[in-house]
Amino acid sequence: MWARSFLGIITLVLVVQDAAAFKAHDFKTCSQSGFCRRGRALAQRAQEAKSSWTSPYSIEPTSVVLEEGAVVKAGVKSSLYPEINFGLEVRIQEDGVVRVRMDEVGGLHKRYDEAASWALISDPDISRSVKWTVGKKDIRAVYGTKKDIEVVISYQPLQVTLYRNGKEQVVVNGQGLLHMEHFRKKPEPTAPKTEGSEEQTVIEPPNPRAWFEGDKEDDLWEETFGTWTDSKPKGPESLSVDINFPNHGFVYGIPQHATRLALPSTKGENPTFTDPYRLYNADVFEYLASSPVSLYGSIPLMHAHSEDSTIAVFHLVGSETWIDVSHDSEKSTQTHWVSESGILDLFILPGPTPDEVFAQYARLTGTPVLPAQFSLGYHQCRWNYVSSEDVRTVNKRFDEEDIPMDVLWLDIEYSPDHKYFIWNEKTFPDPVEMINDVAATGRKMVVIVDPHLKRDSSYPVFEKAKELGVLVKPKGGEGEYEGWCWPGSSSWVDFFNPGAWDWWKSLFKPYQLPGGAWSWTQSTEDVHIWNDMNEPSVFNGPEITMPKDNVHHGGWEHRDIHNINGMLYSNLTWQALAVRSDPPKRPFVLTRSFFAGSQRFGAMWTGDNLGTWEHMAIGVKMVLANSIAGLSFAGSDVGGFFGNPDPEMLVRWYQVGAFAPFFRAHAHIDTKRREPYLLASPHKDIVYSILRLRYAMLPVWYTAFRETTVTGVPILRPQYVVFPKDKNGFDIDDQYYIGSSGLLVKPVTQKDVTETSVYLSDDQIYYDYFSFATYRGAPKGKHITVPAALHQIPLFIRGGSIVSTRERPRRASSRMAYDPFTLRVALSKDDAAKGDLYLDDGETYSHQQGQYVWRQFVAEKNKKGKGIRISSTDLGKLKPTEAVEGAPGLTTYNPKNVYAKTLEDRNVRVEKFIVLGLKNKPKSVKVEETGEELAWDYIPGAGSADKKGGMAATLIIKDPKLKITSDWSVLIL
Repeated sequence: MWARSFLGIITLVLVVQDAAAFKAHDFKTCSQSGFCRRGRALAQRAQEAKSSWTSPYSIEPTSVVLEEGAVVKAGVKSSLYPEINFGLEVRIQEDGVVRVRMDEVGGLHKRYDEAASWALISDPDISRSVKWTVGKKDIRAVYGTKKDIEVVISYQPLQVTLYRNGKEQVVVNGQGLLHMEHFRKKPEPTAPKTEGSEEQTVIEPPNPRAWFEGDKEDDLWEETFGTWTDSKPKGPESLSVDINFPNHGFVYGIPQHATRLALPSTKGENPTFTDPYRLYNADVFEYLASSPVSLYGSIPLMHAHSEDSTIAVFHLVGSETWIDVSHDSEKSTQTHWVSESGILDLFILPGPTPDEVFAQYARLTGTPVLPAQFSLGYHQCRWNYVSSEDVRTVNKRFDEEDIPMDVLWLDIEYSPDHKYFIWNEKTFPDPVEMINDVAATGRKMVVIVDPHLKRDSSYPVFEKAKELGVLVKPKGGEGEYEGWCWPGSSSWVDFFNPGAWDWWKSLFKPYQLPGGAWSWTQSTEDVHIWNDMNEPSVFNGPEITMPKDNVHHGGWEHRDIHNINGMLYSNLTWQALAVRSDPPKRPFVLTRSFFAGSQRFGAMWTGDNLGTWEHMAIGVKMVLANSIAGLSFAGSDVGGFFGNPDPEMLVRWYQVGAFAPFFRAHAHIDTKRREPYLLASPHKDIVYSILRLRYAMLPVWYTAFRETTVTGVPILRPQYVVFPKDKNGFDIDDQYYIGSSGLLVKPVTQKDVTETSVYLSDDQIYYDYFSFATYRGAPKGKHITVPAALHQIPLFIRGGSIVSTRERPRRASSRMAYDPFTLRVALSKDDAAKGDLYLDDGETYSHQQGQYVWRQFVAEKNKKGKGIRISSTDLGKLKPTEAVEGAPGLTTYNPKNVYAKTLEDRNVRVEKFIVLGLKNKPKSVKVEETGEELAWDYIPGAGSADKKGGMAATLIIKDPKLKITSDWSVLIL
């Protein structure tokens, strides 16, 4: 959050912001970063040298050692620095993932090698069946169920290649750009020339080392940016490596950037961007809508895709990283990764399908956590609701207007002088009563807690952190680092220090923090937490963040762990909320900064966006990029954080938000109030219908979340994920599918639109969700034109799907627990359909003990005669073989299922079927088990799905009184 402080910190604001626009001069480009500049210069020299360029790194054949399991170790030497030793280790994991590690051996210092301990859920299991074969020129391993994967480690030069069916998938160091800057002693300064000495011309032989590190000192030991100087006490330690995909023309991932899902080129002919993609978590004010500039989070995971296969690389490093991408038409991709510090710890995920890549990554970093059900509802936020009475008024207005909402948010002004955990006595004199008033309507609250602590001896949180010695230290490692943020002079907790963990978790227990009547003791378990500014944001720091030579626990510099920092903060906050109640309840924590593994701890949003059409559109692509990188629980601020969108834009933004996993409206303190009840008709009515649709579809979202928690497959699925063989969809990023529901949505993100184009990948029927109009795809894909006026959302059900919804209007999701269901049965061209529905209490962890309901619905041709049979079976009794190892999902079935018994006792049932696409009007509709005839209406179809204007035949079965927990069958004859 940027702009004027509500409490008038005018001096601070002058430091932070003096213009309402992206300030490029606050952030480095590659040419202003010494190690990036050196890395790019290396690539340029290699390109100029062409075939004469050879990597100086090679394996010493006599050093090769095969260890138990599929592990090979070897010594590596560089011909440029023969006195320096490097160690290589390559492992093949049980699931076929290849891990390549390289580190300096016996150096002057230790390189940071602990990123894996924060990102991975455990040390991956090594294959016991794969065997390495040592040859004269290389080491090889062949594996896979069809023996179709081969890994080759070449000696000279060092190169690692993964093949599938003899075809190169990934080549590491194929261009010879591998370079690990070794630790060295700082050279003594040259003596100044004495007066009268004669200058002599010395002709030196060419220096090969200059090809890798330049021919002069280039910010190796000290670097200045603006008014800040980075002391670099250990000298240069960057890591460069090229990772190429010779047979994959599209790459995706490496969030967070405001750009297309299929990453455009930064090098080669006609690059879209001239700077590399940067991974360096930063508080970027009003970021550009098309840029490789780093934003709030970093996940160093890249997918590469072609018609033949999907593959991925996970470059596990926590320091600042720049990535160049170049494409050879749509056939191959070259990438060059340059990181400031750390070891080479590279995972090659062999795929070969998108779903298998997602599973392989989930086994490494974990699946998304199953959220509390309320967090999938609508969140209402702004900077700031100014008092407890303001909160009550907003809550009341939603009820008066019959607008559903689940969560009300408080930004930084609830706390006096931004001393988090303490309520402002003047504006929030009765916090518990306020929270309880909101909870009485079935809703929750979320309160912000930022990582900076005001340096004030009267602030007990700061004083305790200081006493425990758990604050980040400045360069040199003595004392406490002091920077500026919302409270003014601030310090930051070092969450890499284990001594901070239990203390931090204790702060969120409502009865423990000392501080008087207005402390966090005035809170309840209905309050959840928003972690903002955790890049960390430091208003007077270099690039609006912490100096790189600050010191963390263990003596590590901030440069080593910068991109991991924000994840640890939200991780500890999530743990704190998870243990504050007995029995434990699922927390909700929103984070702005993130890293690989953040999906285990909650949700993220795309930061301080603008109320513009461009930011609306790019937000969709950013959420998709986060989704394929493991962080499914994502969304953008509806309406844009900055600006005052007009009613048309606000309506379209609600349509976008309603089809994102995380759905929150948020606004800057200087914007006009824009709660949905303030809109005039017809815009208020349209937003109302959008919110009702979101709540009706909560079973779809919750079921999709169940799936991602056990498979790792994202909730929002781009075209290439659902149809990986359809090359026409590889570059599409403005439409997507929701889980396995068969729902396809194309949000409208442009002004004055009345119709839009939607791409259908397959020869299947697609039904308009609202009108039941039919469209037919084609074997090689097809674009269709569909209505998209302001009140219309291009939303389709793919033939072959059954979608479960709850249609009764309620004020909050908590009031829907025992509501009946409507099943939309969208028959395929072959008269079949299926879908599933997952339910649990939405609050506790009892689902991990088998307390859940998981049903599968199937429509198929009746085997006993003509017509269609729709059936319900219990998936919960089947072992979920889809689950990736370590997923905290459904691994047991409890025969004494109290939750299922409760739904049965409360008569939770199916109250309506809507069957689309019947070929003929039925003569009879009945329950197979009892023979009971059911009431129904039939609306004939019109036209054809192959032609514009087709309308599906619709059968509506009225209240069949079929329990959602029971097995049953309905015959349509």
